[in-house]
Amino acid sequence: MPILDTHTLEFFSRSPEQTRRVGMRLGNLLQRGDVICLQGDLGAGKTTLAQGLAQGWGSLDPVSSPTFIIVNIYRRPDAAQLFHMDAYRLDSAPEAAELDLDGMLAQGSLLVEWPERVQAILPEDRMWISFEYVAEENRQMVIKASGARYDNLLTELRRDLFGGD
Repeated sequence: MPILDTHTLEFFSRSPEQTRRVGMRLGNLLQRGDVICLQGDLGAGKTTLAQGLAQGWGSLDPVSSPTFIIVNIYRRPDAAQLFHMDAYRLDSAPEAAELDLDGMLAQGSLLVEWPERVQAILPEDRMWISFEYVAEENRQMVIKASGARYDNLLTELRRDLFGGD
């Protein structure tokens, strides 16, 4: 087991509901321009966390994996947008670059499933969440912050999840 630093949080989820609640807490903290990357095998919990994240963010729209349409856009009453990209079907980072990430980040937050496929075009500053299937209902999440904004976001998330200062 690695020793984690202040930029990393390891979380063990015992159910899809718990994964969704972690997403809700993170979604509640999102700001325009934030990039959240979700990496893990099929069935590892990425979409479950994304559903909670969109709910916590305040989405008016139902959440599903955007596998075939590449990017879903969720709205909320204040006209903010949350972009949910599934990079699984993208063949390359240049193909993803055509999707105008800068435009998305100017308008809202970006959630990326399968980010390793388009890592070259993602901002250096971001939050990266790796999912690992442990057992039928159990998932391990390793949340890694890169950059000052994401260190602060991780600190807030840690406080929301576990209390304390």
